[in-house]
This record gives sequence, C-alpha cells and structure tokens, in this order.
Amino acid sequence: MIANNFYHIYNRTNGSEKLFRSTDNYNYFLRQFKKYIAPIADVYAYCLIPNHFHFVIEIKNEQELDEFFKTKLIKSRNLRGFKNLGGLISQQFSNFFNSYTKAFNKMYGRNGSLFTPNFKKKIITEKEYLKQVILYVHLNPIKHQVTKDFECYPYSSYSSMISDKPSLIKRRETIGLFDDKDNFVFVHQEQKVKTELINEIIIIDKN
Repeated sequence: MIANNFYHIYNRTNGSEKLFRSTDNYNYFLRQFKKYIAPIADVYAYCLIPNHFHFVIEIKNEQELDEFFKTKLIKSRNLRGFKNLGGLISQQFSNFFNSYTKAFNKMYGRNGSLFTPNFKKKIITEKEYLKQVILYVHLNPIKHQVTKDFECYPYSSYSSMISDKPSLIKRRETIGLFDDKDNFVFVHQEQKVKTELINEIIIIDKN
C-alpha cells in the first residue's frame, strides 16, 4: 500500500464461521483497529458484519508514517521510499488481524487461522468511486439482511457520521464528498431503496 492513497480494505472468516459472536468481539476488534491502524491511516467509513468487515481508509503521508514506525524502534531499516513503507504498512495490518485472532481463539478455545489468507485491498483513485464504496460499506447490513435499519446499526460508521460526538472518523471530509450532511443522508436513503429492491429480486429468483 502507498502513502496518501485511499483503499477499500475487507476480509471474511474461513468457511461459515463467524468473525464476531458477541458485542465484546465487535468492540475489541475496533479497539485493536484503533491501536494498530489508526496511527497509519485515516478512516472514512467502516462496517462490521458477523462474518466479515469493510473499511475505507486513506493511508497517511510518508512523513507521518516515517515518524510512527520510528517510534516502534525500527531504526535499522531505511524508512524512506514507498516500497519499504508499503511492507511496513502491510505488516501493521497483519499484526492487527493476528492480535484479534489470538484473543478470539483464547476466548472460544479454538485454534488456527480465523481470516481467509491475504486480506483484500483495492486502491481508490477517483472521487465518484470513493463515494460509491462509502455507500456500499454503509449499506452492507441491508445487503446481507443483518438489519433493515442501517442508520442505527451499531457496528458501522454511519451513525458517527451524522452525529456531533467526537470520533476518529474523518467526518467533515467524508460528508464533504457529498457536499453537505443533508445530501449525505439523502444519497444514503436513495441507495437504501436500491439495495432493498435488489434483495427482493434475489429472493424472488431463489423462489
């Protein structure tokens, strides 16, 4: 991954196993994200579903990354240059996933990997695509029929976006992509209708 670029990060569990079995699991996952990823990336959207997750992030600039990794006592390496920083960024994500897996395995008495190998990451280079990914992430609970009320879904960044409470989410910048809060809400409601219609068509086709 490259400094100053947007990415859609996502992954799921192996097979049909759940990634989150309880509220504590969701909260711990977000705490570990804050610990490992927040220092190297800004968050524009996220959503956690029982068996997978999505994040829309912007990797911080090279100077910020350089300073962060130096605090981790990686002094023997040359931290300049995208190639090396890319490896350090990927390792930070691996540490994040490993920390969650270790705690999850201990809690539920299981062994082995929890996530599918090699988390997915798609670079986002255009504003319109960035907006579409943010919409997709926020509407994910409806897409997977976890809830019909995505606005109040507790494991998504949407409610934080329309709130005034302090948050790590890049609220002003994200809403700015949609011009203002009113349009941010309107576009999400419009997309909700489309998502629900697609779900209905899928159900009809299955029957």
